[in-house]
Amino acid sequence: MRVQTGKREAGVTPRFGMRIGVLLVDDHPVVREGYRNLLEHTSDIRVIAEAVDCETALQQYAANTPDVVVLDLNMPGRSGLEGIRDLLRFDPKARILVFSGADNSVMMRRSFDAGALGYLLKSSDIAILAEAIRAVNQGRAFVDPSRLLEVMSSRTAGTDGPLAQLTTREFEVFRLLAEGENATKIAERLFISQKTVSVHQTNIMNKLGIENRAQLLRMAISCGVSSA
Repeated sequence: MRVQTGKREAGVTPRFGMRIGVLLVDDHPVVREGYRNLLEHTSDIRVIAEAVDCETALQQYAANTPDVVVLDLNMPGRSGLEGIRDLLRFDPKARILVFSGADNSVMMRRSFDAGALGYLLKSSDIAILAEAIRAVNQGRAFVDPSRLLEVMSSRTAGTDGPLAQLTTREFEVFRLLAEGENATKIAERLFISQKTVSVHQTNIMNKLGIENRAQLLRMAISCGVSSA
């Protein structure tokens, strides 16, 4: 898809009257409806567009130029991490808040390294969502309060351990393998071929020096990507 580069005025004043315009990106309609209803009850935030995946998110961003993108990580097709990079390639000033159920420091660090300004867990008090959107709209970083010390410690260390050498797509395949998904399911979820999944899996095994799924799972647990 070819799009023109987005244009954003400097400053933090919302472009939609006195309200912050939000693009809500999540593949679950019920989830989007719940968060949209919550945000519509605030005096300064409104959802101006929605998307079910990262490709649609880029289209909606180009059409609506929201102040803040609220983005889930776990979606079909291109991963949320890749979606962050896509949006920032289109508009380097895009302000992105990750709103995810992935409660681990590796995913948070990966999100910030990709260019997100904020990371909020879906398990957090829902009222914090509005606070996080306001902070990101002002260009300020926002970290889920329950993970602030952990994330700052991880960023200071500057590494994801052995997973740092994986590309974004390899990391997504690694995470799905750790969740117990087979090549067929991974191909369906990421909209890629099973052959491509196999290539990624081989690269992952070679880079990490592991030989089987059991070793992969142990590494995922030790790195905080999986708790199973």
